[in-house]
Amino acid sequence: MGRLTTHVLDTAAGRPAVGVKLVLSRIGDGVPAVLAEATTNFDGRLDRPLLDGTAFAPGRYEIMFHVGDYFRKSGAGLLEPAFLDLVPLRFGIVEDTHYHVPLLVSPYAYSTYRGS
Repeated sequence: MGRLTTHVLDTAAGRPAVGVKLVLSRIGDGVPAVLAEATTNFDGRLDRPLLDGTAFAPGRYEIMFHVGDYFRKSGAGLLEPAFLDLVPLRFGIVEDTHYHVPLLVSPYAYSTYRGS
C-alpha cells in the first residue's frame, strides 16, 4: 500500500532541520482539507508517514512547510518579514506506491524532488 513521507534539510547549516511544522492538505475543488500535521524529529524526518493506509489515495496534495519559524528558532538572523516563511509544495499522487517528498531549505532558497 502507498505512503507519503518527507524530510527537511537545512542546507545553510548542513544539518537536518529539527522542529519544522508541516501541514498536509488534500487539494480538491474547493477549500483544501487538512489531513495531517506533524513536526520533524532530530533527523529532520517524521516519526510516521504523513499519509498511508486507507487515507492514501490518488489526487492533488499540498505540504505547507513552516520554515520561517524554524529559522527564527535556530538563530538564523532573519529580517522581518522573512524572505521564506511558509513554503507550500503542491504535487500529485497517481500510483499506489511510496512517495518521498523532501525539502532542502535555507533562509533564501529551497528545492525539492521526488525521492525514493
